[in-house]
Amino acid sequence: MFRELMRKKQKLSREECIHILQTEKRGVLSVLGDGGYPYGAPMNHWYNEADGKIYFHSGNVGHRLDALRRENKVSFCVYDAGHCLPGHWALHIKSVVVFGRVEIVDDPARIAEVATSLSHKFTDDAAYIREEIEKHAHRTLLLVLTPEEICGKLVEES
Repeated sequence: MFRELMRKKQKLSREECIHILQTEKRGVLSVLGDGGYPYGAPMNHWYNEADGKIYFHSGNVGHRLDALRRENKVSFCVYDAGHCLPGHWALHIKSVVVFGRVEIVDDPARIAEVATSLSHKFTDDAAYIREEIEKHAHRTLLLVLTPEEICGKLVEES
């Protein structure tokens, strides 16, 4: 159902893809928006190695949620900071695209648990994390992306 990568030499291993999903803090989640137009927006994420799912926190209203309630198929793209080879200007970037379906979860305990894990990608300040969750959890939803396909490649600009 999903296309094979055309430039197979540039394909990243499954392990490299998972590493990028675990270490990079943001990506672009794309949904089928209003009028059939794609709608992509940057989002923080947390890859849970235990279940292989990608988690996002979201407000409880908006374009993205309306789109997800109509169609739960999404794509999520993450890429690293890249690097240049010595003496060259071209940037080499590793990118990962995930295709799958999103479930919207409104369970407060699960939201707090995942929001805590996601927050640890940004800070280890437990008091701050707890305070933010207490302040905002009542108007937060959890988006759970179950991957159907994960693919990655090394992009070499030139």
